[in-house]
Amino acid sequence: MTEEKVILVNEKDEQVGLMPKLEAHQKAMLHRAFSVFILNSKNEIMLQQRAATKYHSPLLWTNTTCSHQREGETNLQAGSRRLMEEMGFVTELKELFWFIYKAPFDNGLTEHELDHVMIGYYDGEPDINREEAESWKWMGIDEVKEDMAQNPELYTVWFRIIFDEFYHYLEAHKL
Repeated sequence: MTEEKVILVNEKDEQVGLMPKLEAHQKAMLHRAFSVFILNSKNEIMLQQRAATKYHSPLLWTNTTCSHQREGETNLQAGSRRLMEEMGFVTELKELFWFIYKAPFDNGLTEHELDHVMIGYYDGEPDINREEAESWKWMGIDEVKEDMAQNPELYTVWFRIIFDEFYHYLEAHKL
């Protein structure tokens, strides 16, 4: 199996190259990524608890799914692919915005991503892939914000950053 590559980009989201995923995280190279937030009809977010076997941030809570686009894949195609791979369902996604963040980890890796944030709606139960996710739950948006403030160590570093951007986007836009 060939190592997955990420799409290196500049600050305008223009592709400047490809690099193996681990190398990009070791060198803190800016690369394209996406984050999917699935909400239900009660306006709750489906959170994923990362699998215990993940090489970083195991068992921490994060947004519904996130990953990296593959070369030639649109943001929405990538979000739908990963949603099915991790959570076992598909639903229509809409891209909301993108932003750049940098988050170092204790293990020497760094997320330096131009992150495309997407939203979708779903009221069913996921069929989670146990290699990717340990568990899942629905949480109200304000409940997530409060719990993250009280227990930040329970959440992935990137989710704390992305959720803040997502929360402010929701405040400023009527969805």
